[in-house]
Amino acid sequence: MNIFHTKKQLRRRWRRWRRAVWTFGAFVLITLMAWSGMLLSEEMKTLMTEEPISMETWGQLQELRDDEESSMAWLEQLRDTEQVRIVHLNKIYTCGEENVVLGLMRPWEITELAKSHAEWKGRLAPGGDVWFDEHVEGLSELCGREGYIGIDRNGNLSLFDGPPKKEKVIRTFFQLDVETMESALPSEVLNQLQAGIRIQDVEEYNSVLSTFSDYALPESEQMLQQKQ
Repeated sequence: MNIFHTKKQLRRRWRRWRRAVWTFGAFVLITLMAWSGMLLSEEMKTLMTEEPISMETWGQLQELRDDEESSMAWLEQLRDTEQVRIVHLNKIYTCGEENVVLGLMRPWEITELAKSHAEWKGRLAPGGDVWFDEHVEGLSELCGREGYIGIDRNGNLSLFDGPPKKEKVIRTFFQLDVETMESALPSEVLNQLQAGIRIQDVEEYNSVLSTFSDYALPESEQMLQQKQ
């Protein structure tokens, strides 16, 4: 038993000594690289000091790079011409959208506008007009004035311009499991949904969506019903 215990201790000491050697060797190598001017990039430093980037994170970073490249590509396309273009601003609110025509602009003016509003996402439409998308936290004027959330004739939870009976659907969110909802919710809530729930602020908008999302049909069932 003493011999076994001694061998076990020797193996532990050997592993510790080997790790120490590798650590010291890595430190010496990095020091020599820095001394000779071969500085590691910030990305390599991150990889050596932090946990490896997951494939999901790497994919997200790649998508960001692709988005940046595509956002620059349309500006490069503009600068290749001297064409004056109509510029639109599409304000995408939490509830609703608004389109504003900013006017006629030359390529250099459009470029300056894009630089001064980095949060806007621009694109060149097939017809030659330039569109900027701006995301705004809040309700559009139309949604704040006439916005209702209710159920349409196909059982979809939708945003309406006015009460649902007018059937002016602005946006469809998801299809509801009506049978489950009828058995789980009080009749007063169902009647209110049929008549339309008036949306007056973002909190109420998000609250209504959150409440009825519990009764949304799975995506596979929605697709099946659409095909039928």
